[in-house]
Amino acid sequence: MVKDKSVQLEINAKDLHAVGYRTEDAFLVKEGSLVRKDINYATSDRANQIRDELLAEGVLEPEGDQLRFTKDYPFSSPSRAAMVVLGRNANGWDEWRTPEGILMSKAMSVSRDSDTPLLTEDQKQKILEKYQQLLSQNQLATEQQYSQEYARFRERFGPQVLAGLDGEALLNLLQDPGNRDGLIYWLEFKNDEEFETRRYGGIAGGSALKYRVFKRKETGHWQAADKSNYPHDISIEEAIEIARSHRDQLLQGVEILEAFPENASDEDYALLQDQMDELAPDVSRLGWGHKYFSLLFPDKLDDFQSPDWQRFYILKLLQLPPEGNGRYINACRFVPASREVGIPIVNYSRILNALYGDLHRYWRVGTTGGKTQIDYWPMMKDTGCIAIGWPKLGNLSWVDVKTESRSKLKKLIHEKYPNNSSAEGRATTEVTNFVARLNEGDFVWAANGSTILGVGRVTGEYRFNPKDEFPHQRPVEWLNLDEWKMPVNEGLQSTFREIKKHSINILETERRIQSSKSVVKQIGKGSGKKVVLTGVPGRIQSILERKGQVILYGPPGTGKTYWAEQTARDLAAISALGKRYEVLDESEKRVILGDDRTTGMMRFCCFHPAYGYEDFLEGYRPESVDGQVSFTLRDGVFKQLCKDAAQNPEKNFYLIIDEINRGDIPRIFGELLTILEKDKRTKRIILLVSQESFTVPENVFLIGTMNTADRSISLLDAALRRRFGFYEMMPDGSVLKDTSISGIPLRAWFDSFNTRIREYVGRDARNLQIGHSYLMQSGSPIKSVAALKRIIRDDLIPLLEEYCYEDYSTLAIILGNQIVDEAGQRIRQELFEEGQETALVQALLSPCPEISASSEAMSSEASQLSDETDEEEDETEELKP
Repeated sequence: MVKDKSVQLEINAKDLHAVGYRTEDAFLVKEGSLVRKDINYATSDRANQIRDELLAEGVLEPEGDQLRFTKDYPFSSPSRAAMVVLGRNANGWDEWRTPEGILMSKAMSVSRDSDTPLLTEDQKQKILEKYQQLLSQNQLATEQQYSQEYARFRERFGPQVLAGLDGEALLNLLQDPGNRDGLIYWLEFKNDEEFETRRYGGIAGGSALKYRVFKRKETGHWQAADKSNYPHDISIEEAIEIARSHRDQLLQGVEILEAFPENASDEDYALLQDQMDELAPDVSRLGWGHKYFSLLFPDKLDDFQSPDWQRFYILKLLQLPPEGNGRYINACRFVPASREVGIPIVNYSRILNALYGDLHRYWRVGTTGGKTQIDYWPMMKDTGCIAIGWPKLGNLSWVDVKTESRSKLKKLIHEKYPNNSSAEGRATTEVTNFVARLNEGDFVWAANGSTILGVGRVTGEYRFNPKDEFPHQRPVEWLNLDEWKMPVNEGLQSTFREIKKHSINILETERRIQSSKSVVKQIGKGSGKKVVLTGVPGRIQSILERKGQVILYGPPGTGKTYWAEQTARDLAAISALGKRYEVLDESEKRVILGDDRTTGMMRFCCFHPAYGYEDFLEGYRPESVDGQVSFTLRDGVFKQLCKDAAQNPEKNFYLIIDEINRGDIPRIFGELLTILEKDKRTKRIILLVSQESFTVPENVFLIGTMNTADRSISLLDAALRRRFGFYEMMPDGSVLKDTSISGIPLRAWFDSFNTRIREYVGRDARNLQIGHSYLMQSGSPIKSVAALKRIIRDDLIPLLEEYCYEDYSTLAIILGNQIVDEAGQRIRQELFEEGQETALVQALLSPCPEISASSEAMSSEASQLSDETDEEEDETEELKP
């Protein structure tokens, strides 16, 4: 990479010899470089102006027929430097070369062979499949919608509008975040039928300082950022001057982009970056400025408004991003690629986000212990975690990124591990990064020096394990366990450090992860193995690890109990046997579920209005002894589970509480709520009835389910809400796939049915939708009209009659007037009789005729035709001798 003085860039000709090099934020021409004295005035007035300034400053001085640099001098871009050297307009990326003759654009990973596509065939297929999926789910706007919104934006804020404004009118339009008709509001906040700004890349977050000048909400005064990026009051005249500068630079950027070629090369984009840096530096380098330009020129720029996000997705596509921090140069990796797959850039960026997720970081953690050089990699690999030392610091759950926390941590490190101030400062940064800046979803190298031993994805929050020498830990899912050398050494002197200096290191990481199958990491107690769950069970597992208990809530039929049982079975099986429940034999399954003689590790109860403390924890129960009735103290289901868990600390025990909101929760849990929290599991209380000492073991987990059609989550006891994690489970039409029943595209009909419920049932209708489980059987969508008929007649109609109590007009809207006799206030039950299937199908489709033209309907029909073709081919094969 060309970044330091050891790798030179040169421009050589008969009458000049200039040497330069690229730094992080400038391009330096070296002292002694000789440049042309003559200027081509027909092509560059700017070159003459800049040279005069440099001569006046003594940076350039005459030397014969040339000019000589008297010192190293930084230019804003390689193109500006080349312009001064050559005395004419120039694209520095095509003029500067390495001593070996390699163009700067090649050396800086900007240009590529024009005949080589950006995307592989596999990548194209994956992108196009995701595109069709998002279209079918109505998650992408149409090209017509985009065109209309682009036009509205240009009409309000285009160059002609800005050029015609000045003074306070200009200031208020450009810089006032409280003006709902202003540019800031449209770029960051406006999301309505007129303009949906979130479609075009986000710039939300942070303060209004990112606009450099703004009107303070509390005082109404105009403020700007000082050199320390701290806001201070300015006069309205000063604010207007800044707004004028921003306007002029926006207009200059528009002029540059209007002249920019449609099918631009990589070198063209590099020159565009230089021109923006030179002529519109204050606005082009900010996210809002880039978004302004991308909305006016959506065919020339991508809509990732941050260079960090741009580089992230370029690397996910297994390409090296161009060197530097420019937003405009990176477009050379997005705009041509979107054309390769025939997708508008605004949709292409949404697809990349759907495929690769949000921005995450890459880190390196060392696996050996300082002076001892003990290898902790086997522990990390086998226990599915990354870990660092400093055991004397104790539990660091309190650490965050704030200054106060860093100061407290540095003081603690000084007390426990005294060293020089610099070393203590580095340790403070590394520990803070590990505990507070490392996020779930980040990728981590486990490394011994420059050797990478494994690559994992962080799956959970910080935990402290005092039994280990490396006690500060984060759970990970190991994605690749190949051993390899990092291409460029980075972070070798640190225990824990972010990897970001050399893109080639991240690129190699992505190549290895994407080219290998995901490693299912197994760890744990018992057999020593644990499987990391994914999808819904993985989300439940993550909440349980963090909170100890979770409630799955949502409308009826969304699979809450199903997923609770599936997850509890798997987690119990993993804990005891190191493998998922589905692969266990019958004897192993009895360990998990129990049988007629023994209780298992997963148990089940259901709350109801009569359920009480004595059922759940302990209480006196009547029993007959020798014909006499006496009362005996008995343990409830939860107390017995806790006893069994305490006797088997190497195994995890799970209790599913179905319909948890139907019980009187404060009465059922009693004093137990105090010790349910994860960090209070070792605290003991005295039970009211037995007066026994009681604690909830750390290996006990609760999974509750809650039907929000019965009771809103907001009505739950506040103490319970604080101690449980919550996972909302809503209707998911995608599980119905391309199923079609007698011409009814099941998914489209299901989505339309729920849309009408949300629109017409009234308050809290979102929680009264029907779940997809109603239309599932044995884990698959129903396939016959007979099954659909029974579900609608026996399940859905009674449910809707309850929702719309005696409101037959609303029932008619939701179910259709062919099923509901509004005048007679009755359901036409005759449609559900044998032989009326065709009439029933017609009646079901009547409230939603539009779904016949939906992508779901087209997909269902295509799938059905494909199945029929396959059947015909199978029959043909059978007829062959």
